[in-house]
Amino acid sequence: MSAHPPHSTVVALAYDDLCTFEFGCTYEIFGLSRPELDRPWYRFEVCAAEPGPLRAAGGLAVRAPHDLDLVKRADTVIVPGWRSPDAPVSRPLLDALARVAERGGRLVSICSGVFVLAAAGVLDERRATTHWRYAETLARRYPRIEVDPDVLYVDEGQVLTSAGSAAGLDLCLHIVRRDHGTAVANSVARRLVLAPHRDGGQRQFVDMPVASPLESRRLAALLDWLPAHIDQHLSVGDLARHAGMSLRTFQRRIRESTGTAPSDWLIRQRVARARHLVETTDLTIEQIATRSGFRAVETLRHHFRRLVGTTPTAYRRVFGRPDAPQPPEPAVHHERPISLSP
Repeated sequence: MSAHPPHSTVVALAYDDLCTFEFGCTYEIFGLSRPELDRPWYRFEVCAAEPGPLRAAGGLAVRAPHDLDLVKRADTVIVPGWRSPDAPVSRPLLDALARVAERGGRLVSICSGVFVLAAAGVLDERRATTHWRYAETLARRYPRIEVDPDVLYVDEGQVLTSAGSAAGLDLCLHIVRRDHGTAVANSVARRLVLAPHRDGGQRQFVDMPVASPLESRRLAALLDWLPAHIDQHLSVGDLARHAGMSLRTFQRRIRESTGTAPSDWLIRQRVARARHLVETTDLTIEQIATRSGFRAVETLRHHFRRLVGTTPTAYRRVFGRPDAPQPPEPAVHHERPISLSP
């Protein structure tokens, strides 16, 4: 393995009235040493986006060791929030970010930091997201940006944006997954006591009614029960009965908790199971389909491609066990429509 993997130098911007939590997300993922990982980690640096003195939310004083000259050498530059969507951005900062894009560097924003990237022009004709409170403002102010208000993050390759503050952790873990693979991202998530990947989008957090303690316990029990039974033919009604809820209540609570319909939520659980088996076993794709509760391998391939973005066999070539056999990708026949139900 090379001493310095791609995108090894990560620079976070510090600015006056720095968003402390968003900055902490970047340091937690990219700045902490990872002795448990047998690979070089990122070189994390902080540069001042403007002359000091700088303060952070909570009354902390900030002293950044570098200025914008460091941005010229960074592989990845992160804007961890911004003091306000209406706050101006200095011309030197905008020029520095534009040069990063021109030389092929990677730009990342968390929450309101998207307004800095938007002002630099690097989001034009791209998809982007931000906190749901700011999405309408972003779309109105920058009509050349395709704003997606529902997702937790958007990966446009060179430019990546996250929704609200905590979604910055989701995006940072996604970047680790892109750079180092699923196993490493999962290891980092475990150290954070964080789910490696959250289903659904930020719509689930908008004006959300809170489930009763009894319903919460029932859903938790269902989640504990499901992994050992996911290979069975289960309907949404079966899940509702196991949770001890009426079908209507169960459908409402799953949608409120995950942002997706119960049927799609169940399919996502099956794909997550299949993904784990692809990564960790040498089972055939047909066996994995069965153990994940898909009645046909074509259905597994359809939903795997829809949710993961590639086929199970192609995914295994990248993230599977190195000693597992790598069969050729079988031809996919479309002799009949593929059912959306398992």
